[in-house]
Amino acid sequence: MPELVFFSGTMDCGKSTLALQIGHNRSARGLQGVIFTRDDRAGEGKISSRLGLVTEAVEAAEGMDLYAYLVELLSRGGKADYVIVDEAQFLAPEQIDQLARIVDDLDMDVFAFGITTDFRTKLFPGSQRLIELADRIEQLQVEALCWCGARATHNARTVGGQMVVEGAQVVVGDVNRPAGEIGYEVLCRRHHRRRATSASAHAGSLSPDVLPVNSV
Repeated sequence: MPELVFFSGTMDCGKSTLALQIGHNRSARGLQGVIFTRDDRAGEGKISSRLGLVTEAVEAAEGMDLYAYLVELLSRGGKADYVIVDEAQFLAPEQIDQLARIVDDLDMDVFAFGITTDFRTKLFPGSQRLIELADRIEQLQVEALCWCGARATHNARTVGGQMVVEGAQVVVGDVNRPAGEIGYEVLCRRHHRRRATSASAHAGSLSPDVLPVNSV
C-alpha cells in the first residue's frame, strides 16, 4: 500500500542526503519520481545536500496545488511513480493535505523530509500537519551533535554567533553561514534553554555549565 512517510530530524542530520538517495535508488529501478522542495539553501528549484549533491526539483511555491500538479502531469502523458518533498516543514497545512490525497487517490508513495520545530521550539505548521496525517514517521538515524558533544535536539537561529528567539518563523539560512550573518546551529536542549551557542560558550573563560561560587 502506498504511504505518506515523514522523515524528521534536526538540521544537519542528513535529511536531504537521504531524500536524494531514495530518489537514486528508485530511478535505478526504472521508476520516475517528482521532487518538490521549498526554500532550499541552494536556491529556487534545487534540492541540495551538505555533502555537495544537488539536483533539480520543482519549487513548491506558496499557494501551489501539489495534487493538481501531479494530475496535470499524468494527464499530459507524463509518468510519476512516487513523490519526494524536501524542506516539507515550509509547506502550508493544505499542501500537506494534498500530499495525503496524492497517496490515497493516485496510489503513489510520498516521502516528505523536514525539521519538526523552529528556532523557538514551536512546531512548523507543515510539520504539525504531517504528524497528524502521516502513515509513518521516521526519525533520522544520523545524529547531529551539539557543540558540547551531546545529541542535538533543537534548532537555534543565530546572529553574530548569538542565539535569538524572536523574528519571522522562516528565514532561509544554513549551519555554515559566517558568524556575522543570520545562521543556524543545532543544540542540545540544555544549551538551547541557556542560549549557549558554540560562539558564546567559547567566548568566556568559564563554561556556561559551571555554577557560580560565592567566596566565604
